[in-house]
Amino acid sequence: MSIDPVPAYRERPARGIEGALVWSRTVAPGAAAPVLPDGCMDLLWTGERLLVAGPDTRAYRTASRETVTTISGLRFFPGTAPALFGVPAHELLDRRVELTDLWPAARVRALAGIVAGAGDPMLGLEAAARRGAAGTEPADPRLRRIVTRLADGASVAATADELGLGARRLHRMSLAAFGYGPKVLARVLRLQRALALAYDGIPFAETAFRAGYADQAHLAREVRRLSGRSLGQLIGQADGA
Repeated sequence: MSIDPVPAYRERPARGIEGALVWSRTVAPGAAAPVLPDGCMDLLWTGERLLVAGPDTRAYRTASRETVTTISGLRFFPGTAPALFGVPAHELLDRRVELTDLWPAARVRALAGIVAGAGDPMLGLEAAARRGAAGTEPADPRLRRIVTRLADGASVAATADELGLGARRLHRMSLAAFGYGPKVLARVLRLQRALALAYDGIPFAETAFRAGYADQAHLAREVRRLSGRSLGQLIGQADGA
């Protein structure tokens, strides 16, 4: 099977699902595709099954395959997926579980049929997610504000004050919505901010400054802790790997 006609990684905004992205990744035989922490949860399609990827605290490494493998997914905006799946995010921390572990098997079979029957799994995942979300309560709108403020570099204390939340309440909300407390979420969002800058060709020292690290050494330590790799190694991985 040749993968030449299919990009190794592609993504776009999901239609009809606010803040979500839909994506597809093709992995060559023998390759492992690390997934970095981003504060999100994903609905995954393996070609046969629907899985849920919980929030990560470290790089998640997929097993290498003997054949070309394509995985598609719908990545929800941070904090929005638990309301859909009906489970606190911390229960899925650093885990991949079958959707049938969370929802009735008949419901999951119907949604899997939608994805399998679509010409493009990315389109199928959008349709399945919209069907699955029908009738569910939306996520607390304060969660988006938490993500926005922390992503902008605001402190946890300042974010709690702006939202009129005490530190303990903010921590409880964060565990349920993001899988970890606001300090860890802030670190994960800062990592993503740094990666975006570095991918744009910003020198690492300036990347560290713009992303809010004390210095380049601080950036290097945090990247290594959260990804298991150096920033140079990560940036050298093209096509979303």
